[in-house]
Amino acid sequence: MADEATQELAVTPDAVAGGTTHVSDEVVEKIAVVAAKSVPGVAELGGDVARFFNAVLDKVGLDQVGDARRGCSAHVTNGAAVVNLVLVIEGGRPVPEVTEAVRSAVTAAVEAYGLRVDEINIRVDDVALGGPAVPSA
Repeated sequence: MADEATQELAVTPDAVAGGTTHVSDEVVEKIAVVAAKSVPGVAELGGDVARFFNAVLDKVGLDQVGDARRGCSAHVTNGAAVVNLVLVIEGGRPVPEVTEAVRSAVTAAVEAYGLRVDEINIRVDDVALGGPAVPSA
């Protein structure tokens, strides 16, 4: 039998398969919610209706349903994100300071995932005075 020559293929570190990557709106929403909740002065996210339904879900044992994106919507186009947040802030906190800290935290978190942030629109829907903000029925 004759020795068969083996041929090794050279693999260069720069060899990368082609294609595209798209980060979904839902992923950006989850990232933004976590970042916004980490800011001191943010009591909760979501408008009155969302918080009411979440309170009902809490009572029937489904307290985690919808929490990951509640109070946030995002739209990603060509690697750029527009994020809309609805916040409840803690009483006594200056709105401009809290909202700027939220913008900074959300921008840093989203950009860490390789996206550009074009806008972060914030609506302060309520203020929490003394305890968790739960709207009445």
